[in-house]
Amino acid sequence: MNYDTLDYAIDQGVLTLTLNRPERMNAFNATMMRELIAAFDQADADDQVRVIIMTGAGKAFCAGADLEKGGDTFNREARAEEALGDLDRDGGGMVALRIYECKKPVIAAFNGAAVGVGVTMTLPMDIRLAADNARFGFVFARRGITMEACSSWFLPRLVGMQQAAEWVYTGRVFNADEALRGGLVRSVHSADELLPAAQTLAREIADNTSAVCTALNRQMLWRLSATDHPMEAHKIDSRAIGYMGQSPDAAEGVTSFLEKRPARFSMKPGSDMPDFYPWWRKRKFE
Repeated sequence: MNYDTLDYAIDQGVLTLTLNRPERMNAFNATMMRELIAAFDQADADDQVRVIIMTGAGKAFCAGADLEKGGDTFNREARAEEALGDLDRDGGGMVALRIYECKKPVIAAFNGAAVGVGVTMTLPMDIRLAADNARFGFVFARRGITMEACSSWFLPRLVGMQQAAEWVYTGRVFNADEALRGGLVRSVHSADELLPAAQTLAREIADNTSAVCTALNRQMLWRLSATDHPMEAHKIDSRAIGYMGQSPDAAEGVTSFLEKRPARFSMKPGSDMPDFYPWWRKRKFE
């Protein structure tokens, strides 16, 4: 598939998705929304993709919503002909939910400014790295709008309520060091070391782990952390380890360890997921 606002490149199991509107600082628009959803659909359907890295072209990661429409930028009724999907849903949220559903680990590599939807759409990604020149801002209140892209759910879970409140209530822009201290990013790198660091992390996953285990673990971490009681996690954990414990990947994982060689996992998310997956769309286990 060809994309107008993204570059889609796979190298040895690692997909690098590059937001590619550098002349607009990779600002988010309706086309980018649709293409991001399509790109994650494509990646999930491709068993060659083990890990996804998302970054930006040029000097910015994503400067937020494209403001070229001026005062009507956020007026859905005035822009119904180009609505970001359903008029009752925000486009950033549709992207965030698609990333949340993804079977593959997702790493954000902030090469520059990430403001508004440019940062909120990354909150359901698993690990975030930043260049030392990156800047962040949950600037909504300064633009007369509220949080979006499901960030009211993701942000406090990621950084805690107090830090989320400060960043959202003030709407101020802050630097990479503050993002690191606040728990928004995992590490800060020089600009030329950012992508190599993200690729090293991606390779660690892609080269050494079972793709099916990673798909299960990703959804277990995201979904079960929000359950009312650990018993709900215990039910899913028990089903998952029971399924994988008798699988070819488990046999290979133990055998390769005993033989002191790299594992050669054969199971694929496209064909070998357990029959109880996705469990959140089925009747709760008794």
